[in-house]
Amino acid sequence: MEEFYTGRVVYHKIFGTGKVVHIENERLVVNFIKAGVKYFTETEAETELSDPPDQQREQCTEEQGMDINALKDAIREVLLEEGLIGVTAIVDKWIGGELVLKPGKEGMQEKSVPIETFFHKIIMVRNQLRVLEQNINASEKLTDSEKVNLQQYISRCYGSLTTFNVFFGDKKDMFVGTKKE
Repeated sequence: MEEFYTGRVVYHKIFGTGKVVHIENERLVVNFIKAGVKYFTETEAETELSDPPDQQREQCTEEQGMDINALKDAIREVLLEEGLIGVTAIVDKWIGGELVLKPGKEGMQEKSVPIETFFHKIIMVRNQLRVLEQNINASEKLTDSEKVNLQQYISRCYGSLTTFNVFFGDKKDMFVGTKKE
């Protein structure tokens, strides 16, 4: 797995282009642009993932007279404005900590997870909920009442996730459920 690292852009023949977002216990977590988050074992990663076909990308942008760096900057700006990328800070007191899951049944082994890993998973759930929300709003097949109904479920999910607000360093990153008037 030495060739794979967090932040590396990779290509998969079915899922397309994605970025390695996390590596844990010899398992790679890749967030693909169109397919979303996918998991790969070490063997799968080595056989299925490669560098993106840069030649195709460069050729396509040259034909359209587009500066690839300007395009990347514009995409980053849009993603940042939509809250899909950016730095979400964890409160300092949790850095280096671990979450310990202790079974109630005697003789069972407990499981511990670094809090940063747990926090990252919470962020991934939030990001996927945001994408779902955008897809619902953009859907042409759903009626307005269906969209509102589905939005209520998403709001309730956010409300359930408010428990984890203790991990966020910035109030703007925290979960907010349905507000009571």
